[in-house]
Amino acid sequence: MLQQKHFWALTILCLLGCNQSIKKGEIQYDLSQKTINPHGVSLIVLGTVQDAGSPHITCKKECCANLFVNSDSSRKVVSLGVIDHQNEKTYLFEATPDITMQLKLLKKETSWDSPELPNGIILTHAHIGHYTGLMYLGKEATNANKVPVFVMPKMKDFIQNNGPWSQLVSENNIEIGILTNEIEVHLTPNLKIIPFQIPHRDEYSETVGYKIIGPAKSALFIPDIDKWSVWKTSIMDVVKTVDYAFLDATFFDGKEINTRDISQIPHPFVIESMRLFENLSLTEKQKIHFIHFNHTNPLLNPESEQSKTVLEKGYKIPRQGYSIEL
Repeated sequence: MLQQKHFWALTILCLLGCNQSIKKGEIQYDLSQKTINPHGVSLIVLGTVQDAGSPHITCKKECCANLFVNSDSSRKVVSLGVIDHQNEKTYLFEATPDITMQLKLLKKETSWDSPELPNGIILTHAHIGHYTGLMYLGKEATNANKVPVFVMPKMKDFIQNNGPWSQLVSENNIEIGILTNEIEVHLTPNLKIIPFQIPHRDEYSETVGYKIIGPAKSALFIPDIDKWSVWKTSIMDVVKTVDYAFLDATFFDGKEINTRDISQIPHPFVIESMRLFENLSLTEKQKIHFIHFNHTNPLLNPESEQSKTVLEKGYKIPRQGYSIEL
């Protein structure tokens, strides 16, 4: 009996110790600490990886070789889910190749028995990780009925005039809603979005970021941009207008890409962003959530020295399942 008491005492101490270490590291790793308001609006991170995923096709580096053996099911392509619990509506930002699992995760977070498909899908641009999940709404899979898909004008033309995406329109699997640059859209009485154009490689469509506005707080979502310096708007000024900012962190630095011309795939390096944000107050830095990691990015590994450095400087690295209230 005494041994059993010692066992439970040690177990409790161990759990308390683990909780302490989580707090010291950064609370965003404790995904159990969710404050879901059944009358509010929740934002949940459904994926954090760059378009082609992790492990990455043809990659022979250690970053992917180990994942093939020890699969990490949390590594999904970048996506956010937003839930209006009071009005029983769900929205998906980006239709990724991982949409099947991400919609299951979104449904799991609702405070009611929500439908399998969201009340709307909101896209940023026509690069593979951000729209190709739409294929699962077609006749080969869901054969959905008029799922609202919110896009900018060039993206609308791309979908309507190019197969196989045009079939989604002709078969009424999706219903396209047109967005206008910097014009507010009310999705529900508790939730609105503002799209804004940003510079990126616009081969097939324009690229936008979003300001997502709930009843109490707001979030910025910019998973892709070329460089902060080529945007005519100051990212630091925009960060000050929101409560949370989910920002492009595709590459930690230029060293991780040694097989391609980095000038052809411009993104703000994390080290560049941290230099840019260096003089922000700690409160402002804590708004910044780095997201959209290339498979080579060491921030995908919570135990990497780079991850520890970013957290020590006050920034956040959300993982799949991380949620906030808006």
